[in-house]
Amino acid sequence: MGCAGSTPAKGDGNVKKIRKPKPWKHPQPITKSQLVQMREEFWDTAPHYGGRKEIWDALRAAAEADLTLAQVIVDSAGVIVQSADLTVCYDERGAKYELPKLDVNHVAVSSSDENDNIGMNQDVTVFAA
Repeated sequence: MGCAGSTPAKGDGNVKKIRKPKPWKHPQPITKSQLVQMREEFWDTAPHYGGRKEIWDALRAAAEADLTLAQVIVDSAGVIVQSADLTVCYDERGAKYELPKLDVNHVAVSSSDENDNIGMNQDVTVFAA
């Protein structure tokens, strides 16, 4: 907030908007349940690589949200988005957060398609819309 005559700071207009990432391709056939397990393992271990847990939590919520909500989440948490697909971000203290492609691409998995293979080099759907 500022007075009525104030102008925005130089950096305020350069907020990088989150965009839908390109489809991710896995080099080997995996099932959707294996993909979900890989994501869970990443998110369980990510805070141990450095950075603040609340930023990791915000990044996870953003990676699993639609684009509009994801933008609100990263803006509210003070996350500086380096790559618009959320693969490289920083917090306000300069700590770097790297997310693998498997975590910024969202696949909705139901129990009925748990054993369906995601074939080699098959596109995986991105953010839920």
